[in-house]
Amino acid sequence: MLRRILFVVATYITSTLLMLAQKPMFLLWYAERAEGTTPADIWGVVWHGLLLDSTTAGYISVIPWLAMLISVWVTIPEQVMRRILKGYFAIIAFAVSLIVAVDMGLFRYWDFRLDRTILLYLSSPKEAAASITWSDLWPTLLLFVGYATAIFYSLRHTTNIYRAIKLSITMRLTATLALLFTGGLLFLAIRGGAGTAPANVSKVYFSDNMFLNQAATNPVFSFLSSASRSELKEGDYNYFSDQECAAIIKKDFPRHSSLPQANSKLTITRPNVVLIILESFGRTVTDEVIDGKEVTPYLNSLKTEGIWFENLVANSFRTDRGTVAIMSGYPTHPVASIMKYPQKAQSLPSIAGSLKEQGYTTTFTYGGDANFTNTISYLYGTGVERITDQRNLSFDETPAKWGYDDRLVCDYFAGEVLELGRSGKPFFSTLLTLSSHEPFDVPHSAFEHKILNAASFTDECVGKMIDKWRNSDIWDNLLVVLIADHGLAYPEDLQAGDLLRQQIPMLWIGGAVKESCVVTDFASQCDLAATLLAQMHLDVDQFTFSHNIFADGEPKFGFWSYNNGFGVITADGYLRHDLTKDSTIEFEGNHESLREESVRRGKAIVQSLHKDILQR
Repeated sequence: MLRRILFVVATYITSTLLMLAQKPMFLLWYAERAEGTTPADIWGVVWHGLLLDSTTAGYISVIPWLAMLISVWVTIPEQVMRRILKGYFAIIAFAVSLIVAVDMGLFRYWDFRLDRTILLYLSSPKEAAASITWSDLWPTLLLFVGYATAIFYSLRHTTNIYRAIKLSITMRLTATLALLFTGGLLFLAIRGGAGTAPANVSKVYFSDNMFLNQAATNPVFSFLSSASRSELKEGDYNYFSDQECAAIIKKDFPRHSSLPQANSKLTITRPNVVLIILESFGRTVTDEVIDGKEVTPYLNSLKTEGIWFENLVANSFRTDRGTVAIMSGYPTHPVASIMKYPQKAQSLPSIAGSLKEQGYTTTFTYGGDANFTNTISYLYGTGVERITDQRNLSFDETPAKWGYDDRLVCDYFAGEVLELGRSGKPFFSTLLTLSSHEPFDVPHSAFEHKILNAASFTDECVGKMIDKWRNSDIWDNLLVVLIADHGLAYPEDLQAGDLLRQQIPMLWIGGAVKESCVVTDFASQCDLAATLLAQMHLDVDQFTFSHNIFADGEPKFGFWSYNNGFGVITADGYLRHDLTKDSTIEFEGNHESLREESVRRGKAIVQSLHKDILQR
């Protein structure tokens, strides 16, 4: 009887120690990020992280506990039981080490522990794998093999405790009661204690240093709890009454028709429009100068001949979210991508849909697989008539991992726009660039740093494409909008949600631009839709979360979200707020009331957005 209980306890303790080992592994793996941490910080990571480590160990121990309870009443030979348990431990070793290895590899890019976000990208494994380089892969493979081996052999030895001893009825009853009591303790461990709130990621947050909180988080728990829970759950993000939330939103997003008409920035009301979405063109890259050499000289040179938006922020950190923000004027949910829900995404308003109603031809071009993260469903559902991607492009050169590079696709798209411009019918055509996406492999050698070199390549390709239009007969009626989908971790120490990582360029150029100017108002990607369509004298009231940047009376602020957090910036300062911990993690401003106002504004947007998605 005692051996059965000892086996369960040994399994639980061993599992806890194996989970605990992830903390020093993570800190060593990201030693450059952990530089400057004190022994007290490390102890905080270990001690606070122990809660989710023990919870995860409790889950691992449930099957062994159940096997011991069954063995009290059903005699199972020792060899059979050990084979069963070893098989189970092999599965656990594989699954846990796989999650840990993938998490360790992706954290460098995502800056948060593994969650259900990975499932969206695994639906297109070829495209997801295109971002992986050998330098990323081999360390994670070694980690996977090493950690799996350690887990299996550590848990395997606990099976030696089990003995198939026949028990009297009294001993069976006693053993059953003892094991039920042990199971109750396991349940407490799984629940995270006897408190009112069950185990959740926020319980291990202990510092205003988000890296330390991330280090304390168990990635197995993070992934499984996220994967097993709906992202769009009724009752989440409920900070205000419906009336109070509506009042805040009404003030921050007044109806466009109630505001004065903005001054026209265009020479004609209905120009042909080309939207160029620049992959990963954060301002930390486009503003970079190395040894006196600009990374994106062409983009920077155009600022003086068009409308340059100096203070624009991206709404999120991934292309699927950025595309919706740009084309539909729809903010990004803190944890969910609306593209994952095709029926909801197709119900959104969009620039393409509005212009299609006005007789515009609408197209979308991308050198890779446009179906990645359900993009094709979203595009067709919101008014794009023709989609061209890798599947119906044909060049003499072999595509790179993500698809055809920007040199080939920009040349193709330049010709398509020229053809559309001479057709006599108005058009709205979108190009999503590709080459400045990891792994940043491009046929170019301007800079040693791969990110900068890839951005330089895309800048050159886009520049040559625009020059073809400038030197043609379609230029006078053309408006070209260049905007990034999101920023990225350059420099490498930029974390998810950092203001510098969110700042992106937006530029309007073309013969349809009346005069050059610099717009200094703070805004976000979402504001393109209402701003552009209002300039074309079209109704924009359906774009509830999009501001007309040029209109007097529109609040001037930028909003972004990231892994269950949000940021807000105005001319008076900015704030980042973590929704998991419900605390402000960064604030720069002149007065405390600005912090309170920004938190209130951000929470109201999140609450309203969450409710809006649920109702679609």
